[in-house]
Amino acid sequence: MTGVQTCALPISMPDGREAITVRVAGSLAEVDAAGWDACAGTESPFVRHAFLSALEDSGSATAETGWAAQHLVIEDEAGGYLAVAPMYLKNHSYGEYVFDWGWAEAYERAGGRYYPKLICAVPCTPTKGPRLMVRPGTSTDQTEHLQATLASAMVQVAERMKVSSVHINFPNEAEWKLMGDVGYLQRQGQQFHWENQGYETFDDFLTQLSSRKRKNIKKERARVKEMPLDIQALRGAEITEAHWHPFYGFYCNTTDRKWGESYLTREFFSLIGERCGDDVVLIYGVAEGTPVCGALNLVGSDTLYGRNWGSAANFKFLHFEVCYYRAIDFAIEHGLSRVEAGAQGPHKIQRGYLPSPTYSAHWIADPGLRDAIARFLDDERQGIEHEMTINTRHSPFRQDNDAN
Repeated sequence: MTGVQTCALPISMPDGREAITVRVAGSLAEVDAAGWDACAGTESPFVRHAFLSALEDSGSATAETGWAAQHLVIEDEAGGYLAVAPMYLKNHSYGEYVFDWGWAEAYERAGGRYYPKLICAVPCTPTKGPRLMVRPGTSTDQTEHLQATLASAMVQVAERMKVSSVHINFPNEAEWKLMGDVGYLQRQGQQFHWENQGYETFDDFLTQLSSRKRKNIKKERARVKEMPLDIQALRGAEITEAHWHPFYGFYCNTTDRKWGESYLTREFFSLIGERCGDDVVLIYGVAEGTPVCGALNLVGSDTLYGRNWGSAANFKFLHFEVCYYRAIDFAIEHGLSRVEAGAQGPHKIQRGYLPSPTYSAHWIADPGLRDAIARFLDDERQGIEHEMTINTRHSPFRQDNDAN
């Protein structure tokens, strides 16, 4: 699959304002890194130029792997960046974590052609964050206008390319609401996040749990402590190729077992180590001199994001220790507000990670398919909200009448 070449499109606005020219860039190499990052901000490390370019330059997210870059850039008269959005032309739905396989199958059974499609997202990364990114210091009214322009540009690019749909995955809530206002269908999902309530130590966190849950976690951590393991949190320059090479093997072990295919290349991990600096945290375990496990995390302005995990040995409770408890330790030590430990996993609830909504927005070209998906999303949203309510009732945190 090949993408369109870099071009500039005058985007007509539905509110009657003067058309704005939006540039479509065929790769991050064609985008000024400083200008992009000025719009991306510091909230999420995944939308910064360093991370996104590592995906492209490593061969992890390219036209050859089904992620043909179509990034959007709005510039002022002097060439400064006003707003940007990461976007890709896709011929499959792998690596998205907002599942539309059923939509594609139904549409193609009815004689339609679902692929290719456009997606605004971070490849292979199910974390919430900004997607319609506007340079800080812009007024609220102008920010919303530029975000609406980006959302409208995605639709107009889709119409010109004659693709089936546009999907904006894992935006923040404010963007999601704006997308609904400009005509996108809204979808909701859930993940499980840990919130820091001002804890100074892990034990402070444990005191807020019911007695039984507190004892279970202590037991799990004690079992790992008895193992012949040295587990450390390495950050930035502390992580070398001597760590990345074994970690890539751990990552492949997990992906091969769960999905049968590894999205990220070996070079990707080296590149984020070089480019993302102290944003990268690797929880790394060694047994008697041999690396046995690792969990890759990235740090945002107030959040630790858990991304990839794997191991070369089957130690009981090791996954919980390395991915969940050590992440909490790191967040407490560094004063971070939360830990987002990735997609799926109701088992995280008993370890202090509670349900949190995630969002996506969808523009569908075919009116019949759009209507069918809209009905499906109404039902699904009610189901998700009910499931989140049920999951919250299983919270491990102490109730007022739990004195233990």
